[in-house]
Amino acid sequence: MPKLIVVDRAGDETRIDASDGISLMEAIRDNGIDELLALCGGCCSCATCHVFVDEEWTGAVGTVTGDEDDLLDSSDHRNDRSRLSCQIMITAALDGLRVVIAPED
Repeated sequence: MPKLIVVDRAGDETRIDASDGISLMEAIRDNGIDELLALCGGCCSCATCHVFVDEEWTGAVGTVTGDEDDLLDSSDHRNDRSRLSCQIMITAALDGLRVVIAPED
């Protein structure tokens, strides 16, 4: 079971366990971190699960898709490490992944 590090908007780090095959958004939500709104439930139709992936992990989480790219463009806080957590699937290769929850738009 991969272990992840999630940093909330106040800068507090929480270490969580995540099951293979679920999205990062689900892992964050299932571990009680309610700052990540994920209003669409993971359908890639909003940007309320926006996170910043630590630079060393950007390659491991894959590339941004077309729909995800369009949604991230709507955020005032987008940067080169921005991803929608609903579009990152948890695998053993992501053990140690660190993400920061983006500021709310």
